[in-house]
Amino acid sequence: MAAKGTRTKKGGGGTQGIRSFVAVEIPASIRNEIAKLQEEIDLPGVRLVNPDLIHVTIKFLGDVPPFKVDRVVEALRAVNLPAFTARVAGIGAFPGRSIRVVWIGAEGDFEPLFSAVEDALAPLGFPWEGRKFTSHATIARVGRPAPETTDILTLKLAPYRKIDLGEFTAEEFILKKSTLTPAGPIYEDVAAFPLSRP
Repeated sequence: MAAKGTRTKKGGGGTQGIRSFVAVEIPASIRNEIAKLQEEIDLPGVRLVNPDLIHVTIKFLGDVPPFKVDRVVEALRAVNLPAFTARVAGIGAFPGRSIRVVWIGAEGDFEPLFSAVEDALAPLGFPWEGRKFTSHATIARVGRPAPETTDILTLKLAPYRKIDLGEFTAEEFILKKSTLTPAGPIYEDVAAFPLSRP
């Protein structure tokens, strides 16, 4: 089943709200390895995420009014954290009984970044998350969850539970715009925020 979606580098916005999120990119070399793993779960009813679009979401902002985007950018520029070593390892699914999402784990100082982003955006009216932050990257979604699909995915994923795809240095985080289309989402970088060297 073909993966869908594309990535562009143009920022922008119109008169409608801009569907936005904050993320850390995963290097192409690791995303290529994820693509190989996705081949193992390419099943009917399973929608693979385009490897080019795989990332670690720090915070989903929802639809941001265009007039507010500049304020979001300024707030995120105030986040001052060091770059950190991240590791992409482990695979799992949400929720356990009826799989809807297949994810690959992301280890490293993602939680401090999440907390700093939360603190920076709260004064602008973005609520704090009500659940514990778990850093991961979504690699597939199940269109119509069913016991049979869950059983097959569970068997397919079992050999890769402890997979380790290696390390990378998280040197920046990015505010992204997401445009939903019938062919899949289109992501555009709105602004990038460097993390200082440790």
